[in-house]
Amino acid sequence: MKRPKSKQSRHQRRLSELQEIELLESWIEFGRPDSGSNPLSLPPLPSDAPVGQIDGGAFSLYAGCKKFNQLPLSQKTKDGLREAKYAKMTEIQRASLPHALCDRDILGAAKTGSGKTLAFIIPVLEKLYRARWGPEDGVGSIIISPTRELAGQLFEVLKSVGKHHTFSAGLLIGGRKDVDEEKEHVNDLNILVCTPGRLLQHMDETPNFDCSQLQVLVLDEADRILDVGFKKALNAIVSQLPKRRQTLLFSATQTKSVQDLARLSLKDPEYLSVHEESVTATPNRLHQTAMIVPLDKKLDMLWSFIKAHLNSRILVFLSSCKQVRFVFEAFKKLRPGIPLKCLHGRMKQERRMGVYSQFCETRSVLFSTDVTSRGLDFNKAVDWVIQVDCPEDVATYIHRVGRTARYLSGGRSVLFLMPSEMMMLEKLQEKKIPVQFIKANTKRLQPVSGLLAALLVKEEELQHLAHRSFVTYLRSIYINRDKEVFDVMKLPIEDFSASLGLPMTPKVRFLKQKTKGKKLSEESSLQEETYDEENILELPGASPVSRNLEEDEADEGFLLTKETSHDGQGKSTDMADIV
Repeated sequence: MKRPKSKQSRHQRRLSELQEIELLESWIEFGRPDSGSNPLSLPPLPSDAPVGQIDGGAFSLYAGCKKFNQLPLSQKTKDGLREAKYAKMTEIQRASLPHALCDRDILGAAKTGSGKTLAFIIPVLEKLYRARWGPEDGVGSIIISPTRELAGQLFEVLKSVGKHHTFSAGLLIGGRKDVDEEKEHVNDLNILVCTPGRLLQHMDETPNFDCSQLQVLVLDEADRILDVGFKKALNAIVSQLPKRRQTLLFSATQTKSVQDLARLSLKDPEYLSVHEESVTATPNRLHQTAMIVPLDKKLDMLWSFIKAHLNSRILVFLSSCKQVRFVFEAFKKLRPGIPLKCLHGRMKQERRMGVYSQFCETRSVLFSTDVTSRGLDFNKAVDWVIQVDCPEDVATYIHRVGRTARYLSGGRSVLFLMPSEMMMLEKLQEKKIPVQFIKANTKRLQPVSGLLAALLVKEEELQHLAHRSFVTYLRSIYINRDKEVFDVMKLPIEDFSASLGLPMTPKVRFLKQKTKGKKLSEESSLQEETYDEENILELPGASPVSRNLEEDEADEGFLLTKETSHDGQGKSTDMADIV
């Protein structure tokens, strides 16, 4: 009996998929790379080499190939890659994909902007496709990101590359009001892209939420998710996942901690650090500079820099939300001649994404905390990354400057260091980061402190912001554990206060003053275990872990650090001529 055409075509399609899956599995097994090997060390396959099944039942090798169409991938994934304009693989993709397609656990480390996202999106799609995963099978893969913005970007890549597959996917992040609607549909999703807090919320609250059949777990920016800020949440999540699964960890900086690997139940993971032997730990097209800038001259230097680069896209990093708000509001009223924007973890999700989109499209200055330093990919080149406040560690520096010089673009970065922070320069150089130390031309400095003082007299709300900015910055230095770099006793407190335009130096309750405020002791006068609106948070029972921790997932109760931006092409002036 002849089937109706629609049923016949579905039957033929199923047969075709089964044949393709059988072929792919044979191909993957035939070319399986040796465990512990790095495909980058293999001679590259010729571009005209045969692909797929060859005469005699053999298959073409794929370890060492440079193009996506040379890999044992389904036609649906290849079509998605082609339509998204992905043809040649980056180094981390070439190194990890041959292993990941063989269902091996991966620890992947590569510079920012090196293409880590596709290195795990592709294995997720292929694993579920070869398993013939369907709606009735439930959650097959979970991709965890530390920030909402990065999760949103990952979801867009997943939709683009996986558009021809039939998997259902969902973006589960905090800051949205539709959690009840999510609960109704989350059990029908095959792929979840989520932040830790939101995922744990569904695990705890959503009826019948089941991850027992999970095939692939992915941690993007894994070092951030594995640190103490997410430890409790991650442990709770992993305890509810099956141990028999594939686990993929990717980051610009990576852990080899036995304890971390044991927590995640990794089995003989392939450690692939494609830039470990690189001359530098940062993008090659990034020109990095550092200069001494006293604390009370930072805003003068920043203002002068902005005035000298009115046709550039500039990303500025500050330590806390209060600093970002104050500098943004104050500079906006002083009208430097270029659009200004700000982004920090206390903003609502919709507003943050709006600011991010605007900055991607227009030349402007974006003042930000470290919430933009992790993974965010700006569509247009970021010309300059300016670190007004010293990063808390080398990893934070790498993530911040990684917002520029991404992929094939160039970019420039400037780090302001106080005299007491010069040890950070040595730490960067020890990690193969080629930062050039330069001297600022102070003759071109345009002081802004006097303008701020006049502004604060008229603007009571701005004066309050300046006060909070002053306190949060000092606290960020005070709680930082790296006392080789960060020593609050060496800061010119009164000069710093005056540089913000404050008429009087605010009292700092967590420091005791000696000899009428000239000498500071390290004794804390804090009587409470709170860091209220200061945006410097502490986990219960733990020592402070970061001087710029933010409540990036305010409704979830988990802490996030970091923000940064992307690629750029340095414009006209040289750093020595800026101010």
